[in-house]
Amino acid sequence: MIASAYAVPSVLVFVTSALLILIGALGVISVRNPVHAALCLIMTLFGVAVAFVAQSADFLAAVQIIVYAGAIVVLFLFVIMFLGVDQRAHIHFEPLVGQRAFAGVGVAITVAGLIALMARSHWVTGAVSVSSKLSNGSGNVKELGTAVFTTYLFAFEATSALLVIAVVGAVLLARRERSTTSEEAPQ
Repeated sequence: MIASAYAVPSVLVFVTSALLILIGALGVISVRNPVHAALCLIMTLFGVAVAFVAQSADFLAAVQIIVYAGAIVVLFLFVIMFLGVDQRAHIHFEPLVGQRAFAGVGVAITVAGLIALMARSHWVTGAVSVSSKLSNGSGNVKELGTAVFTTYLFAFEATSALLVIAVVGAVLLARRERSTTSEEAPQ
């Protein structure tokens, strides 16, 4: 006989967190209002935090809520509100001529560069090394901090730089003055 006795509270916590994650994720991709999508993202991140608590990963659950649900989603909401959710988008008007082709070339170069970097580098992917470092159970937070600020420092810094660049670029593109509207205005 297989020893698969599950405690009812554990199953209920798992099912609850899985439902929160799935419903929130479906809400993110199906809701038309960006503010509601951000709120669904918070629900998804909260479900992941509940799953972390169920696995006795209290530190990761706290980081999940503080960093992701607290800071990143608030940043998304700030950008959404700053750009204006009540404005209608003019899909037929392309402000930068040739931007789609330029973006396609940029994506192709980025993907090719990432593939070339992954093929030539001996970076640790994280699948084996972090789990083996943290498997002994003593000093998990210290070991995780050491791994984040030594082995994975470049990845975290690159991600933060890309997020900042994306926010600044979105704000600049949304708030720049159109030369045609200022010339057509009566004086």
